[in-house]
Amino acid sequence: MERSRTTAVVYDAESGDDHERQGTVWTATSHIVAAVVGSGVLALAWTVAQLGWVVGPLVLLGFSCVTYYTSALLADCYRYPDPVDGAVNREYIDAVRCYLGRKNVLLCGCAQYVNLWGTLVGYTITASTSMIAVKRVNCFHREGFGAGDCNPSGSTYMVVFGLFQLLLSQLPSLHNIAWLSVVAVATSFGYSFISLGLCAAKWASHGDVRGTLAGAAVDAPREKAFNVLLALGNIAFSYTFADVLIEIQDTLRAPPAENKTMKRASFYGLGMTTVFYLLLGCTGYAAFGNDAPGNILTGYAFYEPFWLVDIANICVIVHLIGAYQVFAQPIFARLESCVACRWPDAKFINATYYVRVPCLRSSASSPPTTVAVAPLKLVLRTILIMFTTLVAMLLPFFNAVLGLIGALGFWPLSVYFPVSMHVARLKIRRGELRWWMLQAMSFVCLLISVAASIGSVQDIVHNLKAAAPFKTSD
Repeated sequence: MERSRTTAVVYDAESGDDHERQGTVWTATSHIVAAVVGSGVLALAWTVAQLGWVVGPLVLLGFSCVTYYTSALLADCYRYPDPVDGAVNREYIDAVRCYLGRKNVLLCGCAQYVNLWGTLVGYTITASTSMIAVKRVNCFHREGFGAGDCNPSGSTYMVVFGLFQLLLSQLPSLHNIAWLSVVAVATSFGYSFISLGLCAAKWASHGDVRGTLAGAAVDAPREKAFNVLLALGNIAFSYTFADVLIEIQDTLRAPPAENKTMKRASFYGLGMTTVFYLLLGCTGYAAFGNDAPGNILTGYAFYEPFWLVDIANICVIVHLIGAYQVFAQPIFARLESCVACRWPDAKFINATYYVRVPCLRSSASSPPTTVAVAPLKLVLRTILIMFTTLVAMLLPFFNAVLGLIGALGFWPLSVYFPVSMHVARLKIRRGELRWWMLQAMSFVCLLISVAASIGSVQDIVHNLKAAAPFKTSD
């Protein structure tokens, strides 16, 4: 989970058979890395450029420490009421229900599903910009850098991506999405390491450590402040994985206790991710200085070797094709469940039709393959994907949208609920020193999330005023 993060949990929650839970600290670590490392890495060079050589690395380390601490708190909430022998909570929202009561379930659900849907918008934008980059890089290779006809609009590519997702959303095999974890890890690490290699080569080509201690300078202090806030949102997007932590923990075998294993896995996973983020962000900043592009692969940063840049962008596209479905499936399931509960006897909702598809024969002599078509599934998923694509076309701004998604999801899912459940679990009384320290941390993170949201919204408004309608911004 791409929030640009993708992971798939291979465990049947309905069966409850512990023998299927064979995960170890290393499998959990791989799931965490797959969930955290995603398209957010493409904005790290720009992010460090806004913060500078001093604040940039410190902020990356700070977000890493806060994320690890709150992940450890959340790991203790996997079981209720005892973190070792209590009843199992198989989903994040189940833990919130047990520790904080039903009133908080609605807030948690809203935060989760808004974050999931926002991620779909971000994936649509990112995939379309990578498609444009492939066309642009190949055009530059043929026509020369700066050719006037090498800047296509992103609207068409967003529609293509949306139509492809619409097709995938109707395939029943996607209910078992464990294989997507393998694809996500391979492709996300593919474009991440290619980006790192390209930045290192660019740095080696001139040999200078570019950039400044205070970061990129702009004419107006107000613009500098908004860019810093947007950078904070991008970092928050790059670290958030709390919404899948419980599901990852549900794959671990016991003994040892799942919470202890999960804490170790979080430490290893976030540690490796932070080292990689620092390498990519600082190498990109050293290579480009204050002119670092918003997206290291889809701006004008690299266009040679064109085949390597193409491979990296194709990896981004393949990653996001699968990741989109991973994040869309919970939304589909919730919408369809709500409609089915509201009108349980409606024929349209419960009907399933079977269509023969001759082109899907396994052999010439075998009968045509039959595909199940549910009208409810077809209509609801089509509406959601069309609406998501439309919003992405209206707001095609990579950095701003990533920053807004990160800002909106970071505080409630990664800080507020884990801290609140920790206070409830240990029965920490209001006014105690521990209570004040936890609330102070939560309040500071809330301020950061609000500030980052303001910066992201301001950047979206600025880009809407400056850009022509339906033109993708890099």
